[in-house]
Amino acid sequence: MNYLIWIILALTIIYLIYSTYKRYKHFKNYDPSSESNEIVTLTDANFDKTIAKGVFLVDFWAAWCAPCRMLAPVVSELAEEFKGKAKVGKLDVEANKKIASQFNIRSIPTLIVFKDGKPVKQLVGMKTKAALSKAVLEQL
Repeated sequence: MNYLIWIILALTIIYLIYSTYKRYKHFKNYDPSSESNEIVTLTDANFDKTIAKGVFLVDFWAAWCAPCRMLAPVVSELAEEFKGKAKVGKLDVEANKKIASQFNIRSIPTLIVFKDGKPVKQLVGMKTKAALSKAVLEQL
């Protein structure tokens, strides 16, 4: 019985080390071009026209922001899940300061749900996939 406990404990530790390594590897090698093709790249020039119709989840992020890079796979998964129902986009706040200041983005990651061009829900910081999904589903 004692051996079984040690084996379970060892397997748990191995799993935790492996999962942490996987997250670290993704975080360290983050590349926005490896995300879902469904994610729309937003800029100061195309922002208003792009979000004008329907439900749109916008991720305000920056390349140097560790939580932003950690949230990127979740945003990518949501883009795939809401394909055809809602759109998902990302706006780099470093390169697009006009839109970032227009919505008073002070902390990143900030995610805003827009409906027909108007902001209806704002989420700041790391959020779960379920919380983000719920925010979008409330507007559909």
